[in-house]
Amino acid sequence: MTRSELDDVDRGILHVLQEDARNNSAGNIADEVGVAANTVRNRIERLEDEGILRGYHPDIDYEKAGFQLHVNFVSTVPASDTAEMAEKALDIHGVIRVVQRLSGHRNLAIEAVGKERDDIATIASRLEEIGCNIEDEWFIKEEQMHPFNHFGFTEMTES
Repeated sequence: MTRSELDDVDRGILHVLQEDARNNSAGNIADEVGVAANTVRNRIERLEDEGILRGYHPDIDYEKAGFQLHVNFVSTVPASDTAEMAEKALDIHGVIRVVQRLSGHRNLAIEAVGKERDDIATIASRLEEIGCNIEDEWFIKEEQMHPFNHFGFTEMTES
């Protein structure tokens, strides 16, 4: 399935799930996009089967959860090794996210959390041990998210 194969119902479902997947039932989503709840359930199943909808992830406040340090490491690894390095990085205790970039330079971003400075230092050392050349790091104060441009969704229930 490609972007052009998503219809207004699919895009509407994706938009509502992006806003709040936990608190929107198939019935709520159906009301938003103007179809039956059964249609929503079938569409969600299809979007999952096609790999378009890959999961439902909690939004965690790491500081409140006891992990005061939230850092992003920017690394360069050989372009042919980015996938392997990403998997190895994810195995390191404290690493919560890895982003592979297409560029050959600064091509791996690793997000990690820790309770104290030693935790972050240990993560950095482990990243270097597996072959990541850390070029930059910054501590994350706060992050905000917004649903992606509504997937072109327009209110179908508007008159």
